[in-house]
Amino acid sequence: MNRRIPGDRLILGAYILQPYAQTEKHIKELRECGVELIVCFNPKDRSVLDLLEKYHVGCIITGVLPGWWGGDGTKAGTLHERNPIETYEKIAAEFKDHPAVWGIDIGDEPSALDFDHYGKIARTVNLAFTNQLPYLNLYPNYASVAGNNEDQTQCQLGTETYAEHIQRYIEKVDLPYISYDFYLYPLPESIGVGKMLDNFRIVADACRSTGRDFWYIPQVNGLHETDFTSEDMLRYQAYIALCYGATAINWACYTGGWWCNNVLDDKGNKTEQYDKLKKINAELSRFGEIYMKYRNTSTHLIGFENEPWYPAFPEVRSVDHLDTGAVRDLKTDNGKLVIGQMVHRADPDKPALLVCNASDPYGREPSAATISFRSFRRNVKVYSGERVIPLSKYGDEYSFELGSDRAVLITFE
Repeated sequence: MNRRIPGDRLILGAYILQPYAQTEKHIKELRECGVELIVCFNPKDRSVLDLLEKYHVGCIITGVLPGWWGGDGTKAGTLHERNPIETYEKIAAEFKDHPAVWGIDIGDEPSALDFDHYGKIARTVNLAFTNQLPYLNLYPNYASVAGNNEDQTQCQLGTETYAEHIQRYIEKVDLPYISYDFYLYPLPESIGVGKMLDNFRIVADACRSTGRDFWYIPQVNGLHETDFTSEDMLRYQAYIALCYGATAINWACYTGGWWCNNVLDDKGNKTEQYDKLKKINAELSRFGEIYMKYRNTSTHLIGFENEPWYPAFPEVRSVDHLDTGAVRDLKTDNGKLVIGQMVHRADPDKPALLVCNASDPYGREPSAATISFRSFRRNVKVYSGERVIPLSKYGDEYSFELGSDRAVLITFE
C-alpha cells in the first residue's frame, strides 16, 4: 500500500479515538483489543502520536487538511470552490511528519460531481506527503441517487446508479483502494442483506478490475441505545467482507463518533462491546495470517434463491452448487454460503476457497451447515484460522461442518 501501511497482513482498524481516550492506558487497551489503525484521528498533542508508535498503532489523521463530508448532497459539485488545491500545497509545506501517521484524511462520502477535483487532491497529497496515504471514504449504496421526486429531493451520489458512482471514482481518483461504510443492522431486514451483498459485488468487481485493495467499514456499535451488535453479527459482517476480498476492516466506532454503544463510552470506560471486538479481532488476526497469502478472484453465493430480497437484486446471483477448477459440486443442504474464490499470491497453481456460513445474519437462529464437495487435488486442507479442521472423506468426496457466521479457508495443492 505504502511504506507505512502494511500490505502483507489483514489490517484491523477502528474509527475515532476521542481526547478522553488518548491516555497511555487507553492506547495500550486499544492495541490489546486488536486494533492497529485508528481512522479519523485528531490527537490532542504530539505526545499521543508517540504513544501510538510505542504500542505499534498507526493512524489516519484528520484536521490537517481541509475537511469535507458529502452529507445530504447539498454541497455537491462545490469542492473545488471551497477547498482549492493551493490550500493543500501550503499545509504540506508546514506539516511535521510522525512515524505513527500512516494516512491523512481528505474527505468522506463525496458526490461524483466532486471526483474530478478529488483526483487533483489525491495527486497533490500523494506528492506532498510522501509517507502518508490520502484517505477518502465513499458512500454505501443506500445513499440517494440523482433522480429527484416527492420523497427524494437531494442527491448524494451524483449519478443515476451506485455502479456508475463507483465507476466514476475509479476513472477520476487514482488511489490504491476503495473504502466505504455499510451498516447492515439499521436497515429493514426484508432488504438489508440483499443490499449489502449487492454493494459488496459492485465494489469488489471494481477492485479486482483495477488491482485496488478493498477497505470495509462495518459496525460494532448500534443505532439506538437498545441495539448491541453481538459477536456473531461482528463475524457475519467481517467474514463476508473477506469473501469479497477485503484487506482492511475498520470498525465503527471505538469511541463516540456516531450512534450508541461504541466500544468505549463517553467517559472512556469499556462497554460490553470491548470484549466482543477483542475476541473477534483476535480470530480475524489469526485467520488473516493464511488469508492474506491468497487474493480474491471472484465471489459466489449458494442457497439465497428463496430470500425475500432476492428478486430485487438481479445482479446478485445464487446457485445450488459450485464448480471451479479445483472443486466440483460444492454444496450444502442446510444453509446459505458466501464463497470467495482465491488464488495464492506467489503460486497461481494453488487455488483456495473462503467459505462463510451466512445463514444467520441477525444472530437469532444459529445452526451448523454441512458442506460437501469433490476434488481431484491430493492435498486438501480446511483452515479455521486457529487450526486445521478434520475432513471426512469418501472416495473423492469431502465433507465438514461449519458453524453459524464462521468461515474457513479450503486450500488445494
